Parts: sequence; C-alpha cells; structure tokens
Amino acid sequence: MDAEIKNSILKTGTTILGIVCKDGVVMASDRQVTLGSSIVGKKNFVKTRQLNDYSLMSIAGQASDGQRLWKIIPAELKLKELRSKSRPTIKQAANLLASVSFSNIRQHSMIPSIVGSLFGGFNEDGSTELYTIGIDGTIDKVDDYDANVGSGMQYVYGLFERQYKKGLSIKEGVELAKEALKSSTQRDTASGYGFDIFTITKDGIKKVVEQTIEPDYKDDKPDKK
Repeated sequence: MDAEIKNSILKTGTTILGIVCKDGVVMASDRQVTLGSSIVGKKNFVKTRQLNDYSLMSIAGQASDGQRLWKIIPAELKLKELRSKSRPTIKQAANLLASVSFSNIRQHSMIPSIVGSLFGGFNEDGSTELYTIGIDGTIDKVDDYDANVGSGMQYVYGLFERQYKKGLSIKEGVELAKEALKSSTQRDTASGYGFDIFTITKDGIKKVVEQTIEPDYKDDKPDKK
C-alpha cells in the first residue's frame, strides 16, 4: 500500500475493554481518534455503541470500518429476527459480527478493513455474555476480561492481572474499568480525552460513566508576592 494513502487512513489508537462480573458485564472505551500515528483527529469519538435493545459493541481499528459495522450488524440482526420470529442470542449475534469481520478483511481493497471488537449483551433469559472478535474474524467467549487489539491493551492487561478477581460485582467492575482507562490514557499516546463506561445486566444496558479529560496547566513555580 502506498505510504501516503496508508498515512491518511482514519485510525483509532484505542483502549477498549470488557469485564465479566457475577451479575453482568462492564464495557468501556476512551474517546481519542488518531490520524496516522501522530495527529489527534477527534477528541470525543464514543467507541462503545448500543446496537439495539440488548447488545453493545466496542471497536478498535479504522474508525470508518467500525462505523460501517455499527450500521450493518443491527440491521442484519433485525432481519434475522424477522425471518426466524425469535430474537438472536448474544452468541448468534457475536458469530454474525465475526463472520462479517472475516469477510471484510479478505475482500480485495486498496484500504483493507482492520477492526477488532468487543461484543456484549443479555439474552432473553437474563444471562449476559461477552465476546472478543479479532481483526481476522476470530471469535472467543470472554470469561474474565479482555482489551482486544487496542493500543492501550498492555496497560489494561497489566492492571487486570493484578486487580481482577472472579465474582466481581458490577459496581466493582465499573471501578476497575475506571482505573484501567486512567492507566492507559496516562501512558498510551493514542488513548485519551475521556471515556465512557456501560453496564449490561438482566435489567438492560446503562451508560453509567461519561467523563472528559481536559488538560490543566499549572505554574511550576508560582510568583511570590
């Protein structure tokens, strides 16, 4: 691929994460979008979106391809529901996303699709599930936590390895997500400017945290009077 075209692609150097709790799932992401590897393109891009009444999807990769998936997947799920006269399970929905991701990256294109994602939701019986889908369409069910392919994942994984415990409550999961996002946005140059945290339980999907990170300039040596 020509270097000029490659550098012009709108990409997300990203932190996305999902945490499995005893009473549901927590999903979260930062807001920064980078152009190439050195320019901040957007400061308020919400990377975790609710697709329908029962599912959430977070993206890491090319923003344009992620936005396309946000449009395609809920439409396909609705068609599937109308045809089968029953709501797809979260596993079925995640497999659909994995299949589309698999097909996208294998299409001949000057600019290939590169999107990793986290997909979570609740089933009709109230059970919740979280899946991670790789940029190549691989799919795995998450039993503890995941940060997919975002540039901030090493900082998130390092913290989770020390602080995650099986059987976390949703409230504890939200606090852990906050700490993980703060860690990645402090050290990962491609993550920042705020974050959004969602919960998934048998009662539905809620956005529980919405924060903006703003620079605060201080004098190192205040003037003495």
